[in-house]
Amino acid sequence: MESPEGGRASASGSAKFHAGKFERGPGNAPPRSGANGTACRPSEARYADVALDLPGMDALSYQVPSALEGHAAVGQRVQVPLRNGTAVGCIIGLAQTTAFPRVKPIQRLLDDQPVLTPDLIQLSGWMARTYCAGRGEALAAMLPGPLRRGRPLLAAAEGEVVPTIGTAEPLAPPPTLTAQQAAADAKIREALTQRRHEVFLLHGVTSSGKTEVYLQAIQQALAQGLDSIVLVPEIALTPQTIERFTHRCGAAQVAVLHSRLRERQRLSEWSRIAQGRAHVVIGARSAVFAPTRHLGLIVVDEEQENTYKQEETPRYHARDTAVERARVAGAVVVLGGATPSLEAYTRAQAGRYTLLTLTERIDRQPLPAVEVVDLRRLAGRGARAVVSPQLETALGRTLADHQQAILFLNRRGFATFIQCRGCGVVARCPACQVALTFHQATGQLLCHHCRHREPAPDLCPACHSQYVRFRGAGTQRVESELARRFPTARIARMDTDTMRPRASHEAVLSRFRRHELDILIGTQMVAKGHDFPQVTMIGIINADTALHLPDFRAAERTFDLLTQVAGRAGRGTMPGRVIIQTALPDHPAIVYASRHDYDGFYREELGHRKALHLPPVAAMARLTVRATREDRAKTSAETLAAQLQRTRKPTAMILGPSPAHLYRLRGYYRWHVIVTAKTLDALLARLAPVRAQRRVGGAQVTIDVDPWSPW
Repeated sequence: MESPEGGRASASGSAKFHAGKFERGPGNAPPRSGANGTACRPSEARYADVALDLPGMDALSYQVPSALEGHAAVGQRVQVPLRNGTAVGCIIGLAQTTAFPRVKPIQRLLDDQPVLTPDLIQLSGWMARTYCAGRGEALAAMLPGPLRRGRPLLAAAEGEVVPTIGTAEPLAPPPTLTAQQAAADAKIREALTQRRHEVFLLHGVTSSGKTEVYLQAIQQALAQGLDSIVLVPEIALTPQTIERFTHRCGAAQVAVLHSRLRERQRLSEWSRIAQGRAHVVIGARSAVFAPTRHLGLIVVDEEQENTYKQEETPRYHARDTAVERARVAGAVVVLGGATPSLEAYTRAQAGRYTLLTLTERIDRQPLPAVEVVDLRRLAGRGARAVVSPQLETALGRTLADHQQAILFLNRRGFATFIQCRGCGVVARCPACQVALTFHQATGQLLCHHCRHREPAPDLCPACHSQYVRFRGAGTQRVESELARRFPTARIARMDTDTMRPRASHEAVLSRFRRHELDILIGTQMVAKGHDFPQVTMIGIINADTALHLPDFRAAERTFDLLTQVAGRAGRGTMPGRVIIQTALPDHPAIVYASRHDYDGFYREELGHRKALHLPPVAAMARLTVRATREDRAKTSAETLAAQLQRTRKPTAMILGPSPAHLYRLRGYYRWHVIVTAKTLDALLARLAPVRAQRRVGGAQVTIDVDPWSPW
């Protein structure tokens, strides 16, 4: 057989390659288990369909050498010839015959046993179809980097242990549940006991005890010999989650998967799970692919978070991927949150998910009182301070009472941008269409998209005047101002800039938990999931940051953030207080968040989405065309839009092409085409002619189904 030379599927999203040719596949066909779809035992297999990490491809066909007959199995990794070299792939199907006369042989098996479970193999087909990706790309997303490169699983004695908390302590007994917790727990236990696939949406106000419901469900799964996966939206939440779960389930049962682990640690944890030596997996987005052998439960905490959306191919959403994986495995899913996504809540209202509610905090503690400060009135008096008088007074009282405070601002750096007061020029990134952010600690301007750096100028580069001024405020500036106003306060900042070293999250949060810090300033890292009983004061510096983005989810994101941040206050015995600083006090997201009124916000926001035919009442995809030449990006986007318009059925709305909000990013000019349809199936059918295209007219193309943001 001649090695494939890079043919691409076009009208279909998948292709099988044989002898240097390819035949178009059905896009979402299950992997073959035998010739013409018939069953085939490994001992009978002479050919294997191997999925490689190639853009838009389904599988290549290879011969199973006689020495490997009876040993090759679906889910095993193999080394195969590809063009003039070799590649690592995964067997997704076995057959007795092939339609092509010349097929190259597999070079060697990399595993004694399958490393990917049958439900993951089947899930990869769904991912490839749903997110317009290659089958091998979907499988590659499921494996740690070393396994993608052909490294073996680690034996028990080879692993590098991930430190856990309370490893030698006796297991903590479960607390008594509230009536609402007990009702939710009973329904989840019933589904687990019956091994019935069901999706529960656990909608509970902050500090209502959602985590305890998760814990008891996991303990029930363990009692039945079943494995559990727990997804958390932020890596910063992992240490706290590990502590609670190891105290209740035992450190030996718990494995951890997230991107800040060392490569060998990640491979060690993955190996423990695959070998059945850990039965509770805690991690961020990619932990949904943990190779559990007896999956019984998946928990997605704060399922509405945008961090569950993958930004690279395959652009999957971990929440929906968890639901599909559980469906294949016959497992239970619990989606939790104080502010459910409109998608999940709409499905619960329609009966697709089972809604469970926790309307009261533990011990019936009140939700924190919220005060909205109108920044327009302060600006009218010429005030330039980042911290309003109301917030400064409240912080002083908090410190005097020996309590703690969290200040939230979703912008890092000292100043959002610098501008010449003489000519109006703003310092911008040369590779991106964005203003550079000033970082006082280094005296540099930084692009938060491409990491371009340059010294902050003393003179305007355009008119050479000295009237260069700092505009806007970031976390660094807030820290500087608070240090000046409260010189004896112990203050720490928690954002991407300060959390780069490994274990930085754990160190800062541990100090805050031990009350070695009085005020914690941060971005989204401090907003969600944390439980600090001595935090009685929350300050939101600027509630309007996300509202100005050209994003139909801007209001939802803002409501979620405000509600979550506010929920960190008053979780102990002392009542909590929240101050929201905003220039848009009448915006529905801010009004409903200040009232802790999710249902009111949901009804109003859903009405807007229906009127504009936007998710969750429609399915959406964003096609991005990018090129280093401006004219090429534009003409290629027009070509792509014309291809989509030629397909008349099923009905879909094609918007664009139009310049992207970030028109120039990392040296590329970017244009967008937005496609919406009534259902996901209709959307994917409309995308079929272009779903495998990665280039149009010399420009690169990416397809993002269910984009978190269309800009």
